[in-house]
Amino acid sequence: MPRSDLSAGEARRIALAAQGFDRARPAGRVDARHIRRVIGRLGLLQIDSVSVLVPAHYLVLFSRLGPYDLARLDDLVYRRRELTEQWAHEASIVPVEHWPLIRHLAAVRTWRTRALEALMERHADYAVRVLAHVRERGPLAAAEMPEPDGARGRASEWWGWTLAKETLEAHFTSGALAIAGRRSAGFARVYDLAERVIPAEHHGRDVERDDALRELLRIAARAHGIGTVADLADYYRIPQREARARLAELAADGELREVRVEGWREPAYLHESAALPRAIRAATLLSPFDPVVWYRPRTARLFGFDYRIEIYTPKAKRRWGYYVLPFLLGERLVARADLKADRKARRLLVPAAHLEPGADAAAVAEALAPELRQVARWLALDDVVVARKGAFGRQLALAAKGRCAG
Repeated sequence: MPRSDLSAGEARRIALAAQGFDRARPAGRVDARHIRRVIGRLGLLQIDSVSVLVPAHYLVLFSRLGPYDLARLDDLVYRRRELTEQWAHEASIVPVEHWPLIRHLAAVRTWRTRALEALMERHADYAVRVLAHVRERGPLAAAEMPEPDGARGRASEWWGWTLAKETLEAHFTSGALAIAGRRSAGFARVYDLAERVIPAEHHGRDVERDDALRELLRIAARAHGIGTVADLADYYRIPQREARARLAELAADGELREVRVEGWREPAYLHESAALPRAIRAATLLSPFDPVVWYRPRTARLFGFDYRIEIYTPKAKRRWGYYVLPFLLGERLVARADLKADRKARRLLVPAAHLEPGADAAAVAEALAPELRQVARWLALDDVVVARKGAFGRQLALAAKGRCAG
């Protein structure tokens, strides 16, 4: 790519290729190698425990790999310890070798870290006791940690968490604790001393702060293919003033190149390994927490797609639905579908589906219907039930008819 300027379409294809959408899903069974490859490319999976469909980190892999056994990801995280949980973009799954890099993000003073620091100061004696309790007792969930007065499970004002939960989270954010597993009931985190969870070669590795931030931005740039300073800084929530300096260093070393993109107000950085495919042939639903769409300004810039998550919006004020997934067809976001898994009745419900302006309704329905059936099969649901709301809803309902088992 010798030119210094790129069209909007070229930037879009570069971005999607960097996220793995330049290749077809595996034709056969998905195994640990496929999962490693995707996470190696992305650098992280954002965790969200909302299970109206399936927790978000599982869906990010499905978008790129198709149906797979969810236990394969859990095995890599909680048994093989090749991956681990840590605060990265938000709560995330990251390669375990990134632990000494991610640890430096705890020093980035967000509202969350400030609140946790204040908590630890107010309850310093209890914080010491919590760490000692974990050291003595071994892995435990927040519900198993006594409160200061010996009681259990009494919520505080912060997100309804108990003081035990808040304190365990503070130790986790600082790197003193790590996540050893998850309880099946409520997807509750199980905490243990970091040195008992993270292999010694990673837990004990010391990386200078500037080197760590530079490496995280290198990963972010590779996962973006192309992005502005704001785009790349957001990937690991690095302050833009710090990201700008580190990105300039990567550019000076030749790993990044500053380019201009048609319609973008800010200059962008192009990663040295970025590929520009002639076409993107994807047809997949995206998690609301997929890296393709999680930074809304970039989503709008790349796709002309205004995306908001309405989980916390009162029902009467929702425009699109409760758990709405964008549908990527080719290189465009062409529709959005509100999805819910009705596990008792073994049905995938689509309470609403909306076509984007300019998209071909027949072509989108023809592509989205088999994707819905594949999601249903993956989640062991027998039917797809699309509400016949609006012209596109009726068209999609017709295209999606038929049982999904098998």
